[in-house]
Amino acid sequence: MLVLASALVASALVACGSDAATSADASTARDATSPPVDAPPVRRDLSTPLPTDGPPAGNPDGSCAVPPEADQADTSSPTRVVGTGTAASCTGAAFVDAVALGGIITFDCGSAPTTITLDRTAKIFNDSTPEIVIDGGNLVTLSGGGAHRILYMNTCDEAQRWTTSHCQDQDHPRLTVQNLTFVDGNSTGDDTEGGGGGAIFVRGGRVRILHSRFFRNVCDPAGPDLGGAAVRVLSQSQGLPVYVVDSTFGGSAALGNECSNGGGLSSIGVSYTVINSLFSHNRAIGNGANPMRAGTPGGGSGGAIYNDGNTFTLTLCGVAMHDNHANEGGGAIFFVSNDRSGSLVIRDSVLRSNPSEGFETSGYPGIFVLADGDPMVSGSTLE
Repeated sequence: MLVLASALVASALVACGSDAATSADASTARDATSPPVDAPPVRRDLSTPLPTDGPPAGNPDGSCAVPPEADQADTSSPTRVVGTGTAASCTGAAFVDAVALGGIITFDCGSAPTTITLDRTAKIFNDSTPEIVIDGGNLVTLSGGGAHRILYMNTCDEAQRWTTSHCQDQDHPRLTVQNLTFVDGNSTGDDTEGGGGGAIFVRGGRVRILHSRFFRNVCDPAGPDLGGAAVRVLSQSQGLPVYVVDSTFGGSAALGNECSNGGGLSSIGVSYTVINSLFSHNRAIGNGANPMRAGTPGGGSGGAIYNDGNTFTLTLCGVAMHDNHANEGGGAIFFVSNDRSGSLVIRDSVLRSNPSEGFETSGYPGIFVLADGDPMVSGSTLE
């Protein structure tokens, strides 16, 4: 794995809003195994049957404390229930209708694990209820069938009804997804808000992801800044963080998520706090970085997590991150704070074997970072 000193990479950046090296200095970091700059991205064959199960939610070795604001929501008194006790009653249409109405949503699909395949994206209406909770009870898998994004919330989408004059910064809806599995979500070709978010796309309000799993989700395979095969988040209220707790992204070569950038998570100007979670075998499959090199479509950074913007923080605690891959920068993490006001914090975590084919920051294997100083790393292994 080739490593570039951060000073060398930084010197290659374009001053205005740049995310990754594009000069000859950065291109020389590409080794012989990297795809040619004009090569189309290689996608996994989604027709391969999904294994009946996968790794559990979360990092079994993670032991970081979870703050009260990231605790699971109480769903003992649901507003609405999808299903009437059988798997057959748990239809995609019933789920889409429940999400449109909002409130606390649970499932009654019988005692066995159930997969609900959607024929369209479930979309939240901003004027439904301030609090929206979707709890799968560790039995429900939501599938996009390889053709659809699974869940969408956007406070600035007029079709989902505007509720304030400042849609980019409002405190509702507040969405919690917990005890769910998301598989085969696909947002390819949907360029709303710049695209991305194969399983979940959120702009505005707040979102939390708790004790959930993400397998084989995809978004567009090329593009300089879109990303988040599993989750894409923009414009969180008051700049508060997105909590991702006890969750799994990928877990094996057959289950990894992939997109141009950010195989697991992606955001612009949004903070994440990721606790006791697992990321493995996710891929950033674009090529050309950001801004894209001439003759390329751009992308290929942040195998597991892609963060861009100005003032934001990525905090990892109790996280395992291994065998993720980026065609360009940051096989594990791509973190660029354009005005250098953001911070990357890694505590009690293990990041191992996350190759970056193009560039990364010297001394931080699998990471490309431009931030307010060096990453703050404690009690962690990076190799």
